[in-house]
Amino acid sequence: MPLHLIKLAVGCDSVKELKGWIAERMQTAKKKGLPQHHVHVTRMVPKRDAEILAGGSLYWVIKGEIAAREKIIGIEPFRDKDGIGRCRIVMQPKVISVSPRPMRPFQGWRYLTDDSVPPDLGRSAAGTIAAMPEPMRRELRDLGLL
Repeated sequence: MPLHLIKLAVGCDSVKELKGWIAERMQTAKKKGLPQHHVHVTRMVPKRDAEILAGGSLYWVIKGEIAAREKIIGIEPFRDKDGIGRCRIVMQPKVISVSPRPMRPFQGWRYLTDDSVPPDLGRSAAGTIAAMPEPMRRELRDLGLL
C-alpha cells in the first residue's frame, strides 16, 4: 500500500491555476533542455521514502480543500548553497483532480495514508466540477450533492 504526501498549494486559487503554473515551469525546463518533471523543494526529507516511491502521490490543498494530486517519482535530499538540508520532491507534471474534501491549514507537508485519500475525479466529472464557481461547488459539497 503506497503512502502519500499532502501539502498546501500556497498562493494557488484553483486546480486550473495549478495546472497553468506547472505547464509554465515545464515550458521553461524544456527551453533549458531539462527533464520534464515537476520539482517541489521542501526543507524536510520524508523518512518513509520507500513507501512513497511505491506509487505515492503529492496531494495539493487549494483554498482549504484537497483538490488535486501529482504522482511522485523521486525524492532527492540535497544541501543548498548555505549548507542547509533540503529535499526535492520530483513528480510527473500531470495534475489529476480529486473529489474535493475540506482540509485545515498546516505547515510543511504531512503523510497521507492510502485509505485516507479522496478518489480521483473522472475526466467528465473533473471538467464539470472545475467549471463550477467555487462558492457553488462548496455549497453543493456541503449539501452532500458532490
